[in-house]
Amino acid sequence: MNKEKNFISAVVYVKDDEKYIEKFISKLDELLNEKFLNYEIIFVNDGSKDKSVDKIKECSKKLKDTSSVVVNMSFYQGKEFAMNAGLDMAIGDFVYEFDSVRIDYDFNLVFDAYKRSLEGYDIVNICPDKKYLSSRMFYKIFNKYSNYQYKIDSETFILLSRRAINRMNSINKTIPYRKAILANSGLKSINIYYKVKDKKGKIDKELSGERKNNAIDSLILFTDVSYRVSIVLTVIMLLAVLFVGIYTITIFAIGKPIEGWTTTMLFLSLGFGGLFLLYTIVIKYLSVIMNLIFKKVNYLIESVDKLN
Repeated sequence: MNKEKNFISAVVYVKDDEKYIEKFISKLDELLNEKFLNYEIIFVNDGSKDKSVDKIKECSKKLKDTSSVVVNMSFYQGKEFAMNAGLDMAIGDFVYEFDSVRIDYDFNLVFDAYKRSLEGYDIVNICPDKKYLSSRMFYKIFNKYSNYQYKIDSETFILLSRRAINRMNSINKTIPYRKAILANSGLKSINIYYKVKDKKGKIDKELSGERKNNAIDSLILFTDVSYRVSIVLTVIMLLAVLFVGIYTITIFAIGKPIEGWTTTMLFLSLGFGGLFLLYTIVIKYLSVIMNLIFKKVNYLIESVDKLN
């Protein structure tokens, strides 16, 4: 069988995965060795407290024709920063990003992703067909209000071309959400969905907390959600101001309010209305700054076709 000549890098995120890492390494090495002539495996240990690293070292001795590296983060720094550290070390023409070593899919999807990339896709996302309700809500809101060309979703692993990695680095490496960079990279992307075979098990508390923080940060940085919410609140407050104003004037005209009550009520209602209006202006101003800082690109090219 002729093996693929493109050099492949596999960047694998590891966080307290002692129970799952041996099976994953065995399957990954078997498939890569069968399909590719040259490949490397980079394990990123993000502050594991169990014997994950010992397992990796033990399993690495059984690898067939490849090199493996363990990148030990100084302390737990989260998946985004950890995977960036792994990507910086990867030298492959194509790079797999495995966010988890817990397998709930047909492992042949790994090579299927590569075949799709050869069709012209720089970013191939392998996504489960089932996900948590909170995840479904997040991606629905994000995709609706981000206005990106490609929709993002919860993925189990990603295959990136070298061009996609270079593009991601050139846009802004400090962006705290790699999915947003890739979705806004201007390169062809595709989501491939698979039927979940087995549940992955419980998510680490630190990873769960990181996901929640990333979700909130991403909605603020890359969507118009905060601005739209501020507009809604401002409209509600202005309607309340109008109602209070009419009520105050009516009481003043037909009743006998306490001295200073009318002035105080009008002042408070106008003050709160102005406060929410100012809040909306500030949110819009900040969103413009965020766009200039985090989304600033000179130009984006999807492809160049040679005619001769």
